[in-house]
Amino acid sequence: MGSEFGRIDPDGTVFVITADGEREIGSWQAGDAEAGLAFYRRRYDDLATEVTLLEKRLESGAGEPGSTHAQAEALKAQLATAAAIGNLAALADRLDALLAKADERAGEKAAAREQAKAEAVAAKEALIAEAEKLADSSTSWKSAGDRLRTIVDEWKLIRGVDRRTDDALWKRFAAARDAFGKRRGQHFAALDAERGTAKEIKERLVARAEELSGSSEWKDTAAALRDLMTEWKNAPRAARDVEDALWAKFRAAQDAFFARRSEVFGERDAEQSENQKKKEALIGQAEALDLKDPKAAQSALRDIQSRFDDIGHVPRDAIRRIDERMRAAEQRVRDAVDAEWRQASAETNPFLTAMRERLAEAEAKLERARKSGDAARIAKAEADVEARRALLPQ
Repeated sequence: MGSEFGRIDPDGTVFVITADGEREIGSWQAGDAEAGLAFYRRRYDDLATEVTLLEKRLESGAGEPGSTHAQAEALKAQLATAAAIGNLAALADRLDALLAKADERAGEKAAAREQAKAEAVAAKEALIAEAEKLADSSTSWKSAGDRLRTIVDEWKLIRGVDRRTDDALWKRFAAARDAFGKRRGQHFAALDAERGTAKEIKERLVARAEELSGSSEWKDTAAALRDLMTEWKNAPRAARDVEDALWAKFRAAQDAFFARRSEVFGERDAEQSENQKKKEALIGQAEALDLKDPKAAQSALRDIQSRFDDIGHVPRDAIRRIDERMRAAEQRVRDAVDAEWRQASAETNPFLTAMRERLAEAEAKLERARKSGDAARIAKAEADVEARRALLPQ
């Protein structure tokens, strides 16, 4: 008995038909010829399934080109001796195409790595140029020093540069940083000789802060006091005892102003606290939405979001916590909607449907094998079921 791609002789010898002629692949004595052909066709289907999975993983990006190439080579090598009945030539053509595609993807990844390396080198050279500019001309000692420290952190995050190139680039950056440090040291050495001038500067800042402490121009005065703080930080330091005494007076003037402002803003804070309660109540409604009907929950969420947005400001220290809770409630609904969509999509996937049907066939054969009591047959059927279950996505 035979088919387009194979046959079984009356004596049970099994042949597969290839472009080079027939090839003996086994012997079938376990039942009628039709069952034997079905058995060997299933083996072919298993091979075809492996090829399909490799194709899909490579196409989706889940499969590494090198690993895919090796697996495809191994599968192709099996075809010459495969004990399976089916269009082995077509399967070989698919594997050849898969090997070519894997090589192409490997080339693309290599090119991407080279591109990433070039971009990483360019990024580090940009940081070096910035550091060299700071070392050459910056007089904003604190901000420039902070920026140089930040550059080190950014430098560590840039990957993909080979060790030799990276060492050469780092030496250039380190030289610029050292030059900046030397120039800054010289600058402050000169300032140490001007302690008297530092005292006069900070006495003026204290006088100005005390003058502003009685102002009721909240916004402008707060900005002015912040500017005075910036001036204080940028000014040279006086002797330790003088510095501490002037700082206490300067800080007391600031505290007096901000204490009066806090009292005036109490009413506004009360309103913001009430807004916080309203927003938290709406968040509670969003968190309690029933997700059995994701679309209805999504519609209800839109109404809650609209009312949420209409409420005014909340206390600054509550903004982040409230926003995080609202985003979490919104994400919960979005996840439910996405899950519903994915389930509907999976149920209509023809490839998954075919795989489920094959699993059902394998499970039916397992049941028959168990009834027969044949241990070898049961073990083989169990292995077939497990293999097909493993192919299905969870």
